[in-house]
Amino acid sequence: MSQGQSASKGLGMKRLLLVDAIINLFLGLLILGLPLGLIEFLGLPPVQNYFYTSILGAVIFGIGIALSLELKVTGSVRHGLGLMGAIAINLCGGVTLLFWLLFLPLDTGVPAKVILWIIAVAVLMVGFVEIQQMKQGQAPADSTPG
Repeated sequence: MSQGQSASKGLGMKRLLLVDAIINLFLGLLILGLPLGLIEFLGLPPVQNYFYTSILGAVIFGIGIALSLELKVTGSVRHGLGLMGAIAINLCGGVTLLFWLLFLPLDTGVPAKVILWIIAVAVLMVGFVEIQQMKQGQAPADSTPG
């Protein structure tokens, strides 16, 4: 493959990731906010509680952020989202779960709430440890290539 073909392929991949990021950001926000009338308008099955849909929306939004960061910060197209992607997804999912636990009613028993708190704290702690690792310029041991 010539240098011109390689550069063209890289530019095409960057455009593809940009489109993917925009779609994920839009869908994530749409699902995360999920206006009540939208479900009926789209003819989707009704839900009694928006807990799972908002978690899904947060994760999809986190993927969109991760793709955007991959393009903006690294300026390259690698094979995977890497550490920045993991941070974005962990923080979006963890913060959304924490928001539910603190501010929105969950009709669950104590064991379920304990498990959800453990998950929220664990996911956020992993995200913050990843941020520290990134600031120090080193990836966690299990994410090194090869």
